[in-house]
Amino acid sequence: MKLIISSLLAAACIFTTHAGAATPEQEKAFVDSYRKALEVGDAKALAAFLYTEGAKPAQIEFFKMMQSIDKGAKVVSVELLTPSAEDADRFNKVMTMPDGKKYKMPVKPYKQLVVKTETKDDNGSSTGSSASPVAEIKGKLVIPVPVPAK
Repeated sequence: MKLIISSLLAAACIFTTHAGAATPEQEKAFVDSYRKALEVGDAKALAAFLYTEGAKPAQIEFFKMMQSIDKGAKVVSVELLTPSAEDADRFNKVMTMPDGKKYKMPVKPYKQLVVKTETKDDNGSSTGSSASPVAEIKGKLVIPVPVPAK
């Protein structure tokens, strides 16, 4: 009897630990779709990746702007990575945004979307990198937009 209960508890712990995490296939589809939208500059498709429930219009517009890449830049890589402990802590703390007000993530991110770009011109080349938190909501991977902290 103890063995059965222990097994059930272990299974429940495993399910709880993994519940809410996307499958590798879902993560690959998310990255592929995001990269494609980014490379062609599809603002509507990029905006669809944002989770905006409870977010203020100014924050939504700011995040939409942050999704664009510089004209002439080439996407080098788009990866979905596990954030460092420091980044994970930062995602889950109240933060001050450019408007001077306090915001927090509406959901807990579990991954980080890292986009690397390169621009080449007559003066040489430069690289850029951006990172956005990624969460899962109802089976869909999203980039959460911060909401006002209460």
